[in-house]
Amino acid sequence: MLTKMRVKNFKAWKDSGEIRLAPLTVLFGTNSAGKSSLGHLLLALKQTAASADRRRALHTGDDASLIDLGTFSECLHGHDTKAALDFSLSWKLDKPLEVINPLEKTERYKGSKLSLDCTLEASPSGQPIVRKIHYSLGGDSDGPDGADLLEISFGQPASGKPTLKSEPYHLVFADGRKWPLDAPDKFYRISDRSMARYKNADFLTDFALATERLLSGLSYLGPLRERPRRTYPWSGNIPESVGPTGEHTIACLLAAKAEETSLNRGFKKKNQPFKAFIASWLVELGVIESFDVNTVAAGRKDYEVKVKTSGASTAVDLPDVGFGVSQVLPALVQAFYCAPGSIVWMEQPEIHLHPQVQSGLADVFISAIRASENGQPRNVQLIIETHSEHFLNRLQRRIAEELVTPEDVAIYFCEPGANGSSIRELEVNEYGDISNWPDHFFGDEMGDLVARTEAAAQRKSEREEP
Repeated sequence: MLTKMRVKNFKAWKDSGEIRLAPLTVLFGTNSAGKSSLGHLLLALKQTAASADRRRALHTGDDASLIDLGTFSECLHGHDTKAALDFSLSWKLDKPLEVINPLEKTERYKGSKLSLDCTLEASPSGQPIVRKIHYSLGGDSDGPDGADLLEISFGQPASGKPTLKSEPYHLVFADGRKWPLDAPDKFYRISDRSMARYKNADFLTDFALATERLLSGLSYLGPLRERPRRTYPWSGNIPESVGPTGEHTIACLLAAKAEETSLNRGFKKKNQPFKAFIASWLVELGVIESFDVNTVAAGRKDYEVKVKTSGASTAVDLPDVGFGVSQVLPALVQAFYCAPGSIVWMEQPEIHLHPQVQSGLADVFISAIRASENGQPRNVQLIIETHSEHFLNRLQRRIAEELVTPEDVAIYFCEPGANGSSIRELEVNEYGDISNWPDHFFGDEMGDLVARTEAAAQRKSEREEP
């Protein structure tokens, strides 16, 4: 799970400052405030890690990638190619990472937190090159014992030789291998040839693999979702996610059924098969009365979704009901289908939904971060971009009701400015009150009420005049 993030000189952000990321992190803000850019950077890092091109420091995207950010100069704040893109990520590891010095077996470092700080600059040709990679392995607690145990720094200055330093771990040259350091593989990985200079640098591979595991567990659902279809093909594949537009939602449902996945909503809650679990949420949200996915005919690989809405006498195809069902379904499925320990970034899951359903989404996502799968906590992290006041109100209510703690939730407000976008964490107490919410973001309700009352009084007065 990501715990912290910071971005400098990327898109709308001159410097985001340190952002605390909770199991349920919610981003509000005005249009063009840079909310989506934070997620887009993470997607660019994910596709870079997945790329077969080891020498590509940052894969900004193309027509076939998760995200297309354009050229590297277009990614830089103000398109300033003299500025350095700097980002840092901190996360909890799924299991502690232990570094043992093969030259001195008693020298050991074991931690469950890892941080990566990276700096990229534009080359003369405009391509991104790595200037710095810095890893920190942290302890298991938030107190003094949780301080950084081991730090590794790779530096590649514009002039001068690259350097690799480690503290307090001491890297030892291998005999006859004092060749120059290579440029790193991508933004996070020291090259194999560089590691081969040393007798005891193999642990750097573990840091790179931990970064790849983090990014491979990231999925994204965008605000524009695929229109519902009458039939959906499925040949038995197991999708990684519902896809950026929800295009694999039905395939995910069928794959979960084939895998006999069962879920519950939390500790001591009843287990349900995946499809029944999702259907129960749709019913609870008030979107439908029943929901089923069946093959069109025996031996066929085409499936149809049948939905019965409130008050209807028969079930109909998905395209024949309100647009909201097909829009909310990918959000529900992805929140619970993703692998345990995953990070899910969603943009505007409330789009096309009735206010009551928008409120209910808060309950869905609280359940998602607390759900168990086959008897084990899923430990899923959700990062939600939204404009929904109804979603926020329900979230505040659940904090007041002690169904979720303020520590499990981080709420932010983003806004643009002359010196780049800014982000501030909203202060939520144990009663769900927010002490520093920006004025009139959801409109001036009192101002509208006063103005309407005055306008009505004025019209009545005019009508009563002789």
